[in-house]
Amino acid sequence: VRQVEAWKSDGIEMGLGMKSTRGWDDQKQATFLQRAKEDAHDYRYFPEPDLPPLEFDEAFFERCRDAMPELPASVRARYAALGLPPADVQVLVEDKALVEYFDEAVAMGAPAKQCANWLTGDVTAWMKTQPAGSDGASVARMPLRPKALAEFCELIDAGVISGKIGKDILPELLDGSAGEDSPRAIVEARGLTQISDPGEIEAIVAKVLEANPGQLEQFRAGKEKLKGFFVGAVLRESGGRANPALSNEILMRMLKGEDE
Repeated sequence: VRQVEAWKSDGIEMGLGMKSTRGWDDQKQATFLQRAKEDAHDYRYFPEPDLPPLEFDEAFFERCRDAMPELPASVRARYAALGLPPADVQVLVEDKALVEYFDEAVAMGAPAKQCANWLTGDVTAWMKTQPAGSDGASVARMPLRPKALAEFCELIDAGVISGKIGKDILPELLDGSAGEDSPRAIVEARGLTQISDPGEIEAIVAKVLEANPGQLEQFRAGKEKLKGFFVGAVLRESGGRANPALSNEILMRMLKGEDE
């Protein structure tokens, strides 16, 4: 659009004309004027006699449009509509293979935000640790395929497993050591499902409080920073399986002695 208007106006004094040097601002997704070329003859501007004028019909333009891949601006708009954070969108759009992988995982049922978070975070970080040329160094060839990542994200989104358990089993899925087992099969075989039964969580919290009477006394005396200590203790006692929101609610209630 800018170039069309520039050709119409030939506003060289405003830096709008074609006789100028422009840079690219990746954050604004737009060009900006760097310098105008005041002395056109110094840049060898003259008609090229060996290049005849060309005329194209609309059918030619349609064929060109059909042959083009989806452009980054279109991908950004599509991902923004899914509610993805700008930082995640930028990481995905920079790699065509990541875009294809993400789209396939979402098409297979992966919650978009959950999938983007794992793909741009833990998965990308793992790939960077792999030697160049290995299968794990490329998202297109790594053992964790979009279908498995979709199932993995669905398990977390549905509360079947916690994010902590997800981080524990993800390396096996990424390096292929989990074999042909799906994320759900691994979770069920190892009994890793998230604990969401209030009674079971209360029993875990009670055991932690009983094992740490000194810290409990200090907390009730006003040393509230010890909350982090108890959160970690409950997490360890449950093997990372306790529902975070529910365990935090029950922990605070029992720390304050509201059930006594």
